[in-house]
Amino acid sequence: MDIVEFTPQPDEYAWTFGGAAPVRRIRPGTALKLWTEDAFCGSLRSTADLASASLTMPFVNPQTGPFHVEGAEPGDTLVLHFVELTPARSWGVSATIPFFGGLTSTDRTATLQDPLPERTWIYEVDTEKQTVGFQAQGSDFEVSLPMEPMLGTVGLAPAAGEVRSSLVPDTFGGNMDTPEMRVGATCFLNVNVEGALFSVGDGHYRQGEGESCGTAVEGAMNVVLIVDLLKTPGPAWPRIENDDYLAVVGSSRPLEDAWRAGQVDMVGWLGSLYGLDKLDAYQLLSQVSEVPLANVVDANYSVVTKVPKRLLPAADVYSGIHRHLRDLAATL
Repeated sequence: MDIVEFTPQPDEYAWTFGGAAPVRRIRPGTALKLWTEDAFCGSLRSTADLASASLTMPFVNPQTGPFHVEGAEPGDTLVLHFVELTPARSWGVSATIPFFGGLTSTDRTATLQDPLPERTWIYEVDTEKQTVGFQAQGSDFEVSLPMEPMLGTVGLAPAAGEVRSSLVPDTFGGNMDTPEMRVGATCFLNVNVEGALFSVGDGHYRQGEGESCGTAVEGAMNVVLIVDLLKTPGPAWPRIENDDYLAVVGSSRPLEDAWRAGQVDMVGWLGSLYGLDKLDAYQLLSQVSEVPLANVVDANYSVVTKVPKRLLPAADVYSGIHRHLRDLAATL
């Protein structure tokens, strides 16, 4: 197996999906060992640092990539298996940002209310206990929370020459902010352009479903993943398989359209796996689905439709590539 290591310099970050030149060309079957910067570009390092004074739009959510996958053509399925996600710093950071978040006025949900006050929280990482520490600023309350690393952004170049901000989730993946994008997960994405041109970033040391205030415990991340390619039709929306679930991530506004997108694609996926017609798959999904919110704060909202494998017969999902990559990961 080829192993490629890459740590971007600040002038090598990608800020969009599409429109950026590849940083490396790799072959299917390659393992990548990467470093990703946090969503704030490392500019928030203490509780005295405030987002409005420290961030420069649109230079947030820096991506590591894009990577050109040799042989990838439009309509193929790009496969990414996440082997390791390890905090690259001893601290993570979260913040409230003016006119951003689920429970404040925004540019799209306009009210006459003033924005919520700005505040920054620093979470100390305890690598031995695998926790991050929350410290309230309005009281002496403290609590340690389990570290659950994930990637907020996993995506590739959109079709038709489109260029999208790294803040946006859509059919190409992008800033989905789902905790499902964690170690042991295999992500399936539809290739839109030659080479796929995929990027990853926006590491979170942990995040609640929905990412209520708009920021997780953001942190730089060491990432190990395996890249593969299937010459089979790519999915309409990003799909994820782990040992316990099949999942689809739909992204849109309003929120119910994000839910509908994932539900429709899962109906199709169940139909193809079990030979079900549309109505039978729809009925089955209605009785077995779990639907966590991924984000309710980004330019599009993201909703995950999950199906527990334990409730269904074993199926040959993408020719068993998740099992294959999981076993391959164990050899790294």
